[in-house]
Amino acid sequence: MEKFKPLFKRLEVPAKTILLQEGEMSRTMYFIEKGCLRTWINNDGMDITTQFFFEGDSVSSIESFMTNQASLYSIESLEPCILQTLSQKDFQHALADLPEVKEEMQKHLFRRFLNSQKTFYSYLKNNPRKRYEELVAAYPHIIQRVPQHYIASYLGITPVSLSRIRNRR
Repeated sequence: MEKFKPLFKRLEVPAKTILLQEGEMSRTMYFIEKGCLRTWINNDGMDITTQFFFEGDSVSSIESFMTNQASLYSIESLEPCILQTLSQKDFQHALADLPEVKEEMQKHLFRRFLNSQKTFYSYLKNNPRKRYEELVAAYPHIIQRVPQHYIASYLGITPVSLSRIRNRR
């Protein structure tokens, strides 16, 4: 993967930076060196958090990045971030020239799909309290690093409801 490194460009962004707006084309993949990003959708003026990403994670609107269609969601920094960016063009070349990149991408996509499936089924099966407990058990660092209103949005509840759930623990 060393020959892949020169393709990356370092980017530092402050908290609350929109890296991709819902409806735009995704032309960049982000690798988080330091910081936290979230993905979110707009639903009649309310933003709903769909995922959180931390150090070591890669983020893009992969559907848009791979198909050149409009992104279904926005990507925003929640903390000051140091990111390594990869352009769509460079990624396509690496995918074609380096079999290990293609293999790594397949693993990454499978992990993302699996996480999405778990989240989806949790929404169908569990009440907000159970979803919160699962989140704390699987990703305890989210509770320390992510503002409560984004966690509430991710769980599909109001900040007041989240506060009640947390106080009952």
